[in-house]
Amino acid sequence: MEALYIYLIKSSGLIALFYLAYYYMLRKETFFTSNRWFLLLGLLTSVVLPLVVYTKIIMVESSSKNIDWSRIPVTTSINNDGFEINWYLIAGIIYAIGIVLFLVKFGFDFYSLNTVLKGKTIQNQADLKFIDTTENVAPFSYFNTIVYNSSLYSRSELENILEHEKVHSDQNHTVDVLISRLFCILFWFNPFIWLYKKAILQNLEFIADCEASKKISDKKAYQFTLLKITTHENCVAITNHFYQSLIKKRIAMLNKNQSKKSNSWKYAVIIPILVAFVMLFQVNVIAQEKTTVQAKTKIINANEQSVDVYKINKNTTDEELKEKSSNLKENYAIIATFSGIIRNSKNELTAIKVDLKKGKEIAQKMETKGTEAINEFGIIVSKNDNGTLTVNFGSDETIINQKSTVITPNVPSMPEKEIFINGKKVSQDDLDKIDPKEIATMNVNKNDNKQEIRIITNNYRNMINENDIYINNEKVSQNELDLLDQSTIERMDVNKEGKTIRIITKNGVQYSQEKNLAVPPTPPTPPVLNIKTPASPTFPKAPKAPKGDPIKGDKKAWKEFEKEMEDYEVKMKKLEPQMEAFDKQMEEFDKKMKVYEQQMEVYYSNLEREIKK
Repeated sequence: MEALYIYLIKSSGLIALFYLAYYYMLRKETFFTSNRWFLLLGLLTSVVLPLVVYTKIIMVESSSKNIDWSRIPVTTSINNDGFEINWYLIAGIIYAIGIVLFLVKFGFDFYSLNTVLKGKTIQNQADLKFIDTTENVAPFSYFNTIVYNSSLYSRSELENILEHEKVHSDQNHTVDVLISRLFCILFWFNPFIWLYKKAILQNLEFIADCEASKKISDKKAYQFTLLKITTHENCVAITNHFYQSLIKKRIAMLNKNQSKKSNSWKYAVIIPILVAFVMLFQVNVIAQEKTTVQAKTKIINANEQSVDVYKINKNTTDEELKEKSSNLKENYAIIATFSGIIRNSKNELTAIKVDLKKGKEIAQKMETKGTEAINEFGIIVSKNDNGTLTVNFGSDETIINQKSTVITPNVPSMPEKEIFINGKKVSQDDLDKIDPKEIATMNVNKNDNKQEIRIITNNYRNMINENDIYINNEKVSQNELDLLDQSTIERMDVNKEGKTIRIITKNGVQYSQEKNLAVPPTPPTPPVLNIKTPASPTFPKAPKAPKGDPIKGDKKAWKEFEKEMEDYEVKMKKLEPQMEAFDKQMEEFDKKMKVYEQQMEVYYSNLEREIKK
């Protein structure tokens, strides 16, 4: 289930990247058809790219680490476990409920569409099907079927509408609508997918407007038809309907000059971003040790007839953990639960919790976590002559029985190691004196052929948790304090009343185990644009057509409607000078936008150069 969550997060991130690229670079370009394929390929890439993983194998020198596993606190014979919330399960249930609800809504939309189409007279013309309905619905197309109410429009208006809907049908725009709806169901939790769907539908209307206007001689009449259709709010979902709420944008796009072909370079900007995504998240680095002759584990307990070791290391996958759990259950009836799994950017395990249970006979727990990849350990199952099972945890070179007797083979000498207890460097003798039950956390790290063991005791942890910690006047977390090199401390003040600990380091520099971190480049500041889009004229509200047929329906109501339409057309006629003035304002606006586009070209050039670094 964790793998599914990671996949959904990666896919959602890619959807957001493609939408932002479209919104800031392509939204105002007139490359409508290219934008259509960019948006569709963006969705396809978002679901496929997270599944593509490149494996990189790095050969490293073999290293041996002797860890005294008997000193790690192990809770045994636990019969009553505390209640623990499984957040993964809760998230999965919420996600499934969301999918079911949106699927029900999707099914209801299909039912509504079938209600409109069922039992209607169909007129076939070439590859298209026309349905002239008497219902008060906005014109729409569904694949090769076009539905309209001819009684609501004049002959010229109906011709404009049909030309628009023919473009939707000829170019199969319904497929785009259904794909966007499907993605909204699968990624309903991602707010960007709803904006993405809106962008797809809006661009389809731009395409249909552009192609239809080429076949219509009176461009202004087509724009007036757009305004008239805004009165019909009864639209059928999962269809390409002539009415869209963004009428102003559609009219603006109809009057906008064609974008320069040189602006096509903007489509390529997404490529380095995708490459960066693959390099950061889709490369699985596997470290393999060079083959060396190593001592093998010897079992010297004569009573033990068999020993089975299930090894777990930093590169163990979720599938391998499931396989080990299945084998333990099948071979020994031991229930093994792996939880608290955390991986770094290299997909290496940095934290894991293991629970082993077999009725009331066996109950073992182990948990390891830190900022670095975990060291290899094993689940050791031994069986005596009388059939008694013994289960413990151990390193690659040790076996720990129930009496905590450690049997260690002859192994190469350990690298030089440094031991820190509560941040203070101590000797091996000081480490041996510590009661394992007093250990809160223990981290083992190897850097520059030196092994570091850092231990935090319960008393020290409790004392730290009660105080606010400041290093060089900056508040830090417990983890940052644990990583602080104690040799760099110049002064430490403890205020018991204020419950604060203030630490000042030499030269005001905080040293930690995370060295030589790369500093990401500072992105360039985008240009500030103070351009206000000219407002279009305020159009009068068109009268709403009465219900029913003009012939068989309420004749008085239809006569009043005709009179209101005449008044409406007179008002629209008076708006023609304002529309012409609006067109001129749009031309001035386009000139100002060219200056802005030049500023944006410089910005994206700087951004691309920073990405290559």
